Amino acid sequence: MCGAQGEAEAGRRWRLSGTLLLLLAYLSYLLLGSATFWALEGPAERRAAQHLLQDRWELLGNYTCLQGPALERLIQGIIKAYKSGLTLQGNSTSLGRWDFVGSFFFSVSAITTIGYGNLSPSTVSAQIFCIFFALFGIPLNLILLNRIGQLMLCGVQRCAKHLGEKLHWQEAATILTRTCALVTGLLLFLLLPPFLFSMVEGWTYEEGFYYSFVTLSTIGFGDYVIGMNPDRIYPSWYKNLISVWILFGMAWLALIINLCITLLENSSDLCQCGKKKSKEVEQELIDGNKISSLRPDDVENCSTKDMKQEGAD
Repeated sequence: MCGAQGEAEAGRRWRLSGTLLLLLAYLSYLLLGSATFWALEGPAERRAAQHLLQDRWELLGNYTCLQGPALERLIQGIIKAYKSGLTLQGNSTSLGRWDFVGSFFFSVSAITTIGYGNLSPSTVSAQIFCIFFALFGIPLNLILLNRIGQLMLCGVQRCAKHLGEKLHWQEAATILTRTCALVTGLLLFLLLPPFLFSMVEGWTYEEGFYYSFVTLSTIGFGDYVIGMNPDRIYPSWYKNLISVWILFGMAWLALIINLCITLLENSSDLCQCGKKKSKEVEQELIDGNKISSLRPDDVENCSTKDMKQEGAD
């Protein structure tokens, strides 16, 4: 009874210490990222700010008829219009972000929680509808992603089973099938789409790869978004294809992330099992020392007691 209570108490202490270590690792990881982004992006931001101020003063100096407050209002109006999906093209403005295809892509980004931030509803009625649309759409999206992920996993397991029956070596077939599935997912969802983005959007391969991961991981910074360049003509199928790619790519990446979580949890369990085994070995050594520390008189007394008990019987 006491041993069971001790093991339970030791388990609680281990969970508490493990949680504290995990929290410490989490904070350390955030601090590492903060310091890195600060060092990499801080100087660029300061240079961009100085360049912007220099351009502003040059514009006001070259065109003395312009007034500072009027120019500021014009700039703010341009920024607000751009966020609403409007851009100036000569004497006209470009539309198209809130057509049916653009609205469909916005709906996908809303219920998948990507939320690029480049486009948002401006009317009160649309904002209220967006709340309820996302309230029911996000759980539906999670259920669908879970189902798609399960189908992908079942397909991989079936292929591994059939291949194992043919090769008569199940472990090798499982490793080969999972490797092929991983490589296929990398090609379809991360490595090949940047070529499409390079052709349609004019991005570099690195920018397309960056957009692919940021999108499928639902980070969605909004610095790169498809179909936003007013100087380009996009195919009608483009956004629909990207929507399907997002759906299946998120399911695949969720499987990869779950695999990483499983590996981390298994490593934690191994550490805990190793700690328990070390305690058991230590206890066995203590018990062994107790037995070896018996004196000859103790052994003789024990044998005398045993003889007396036998005589009494």
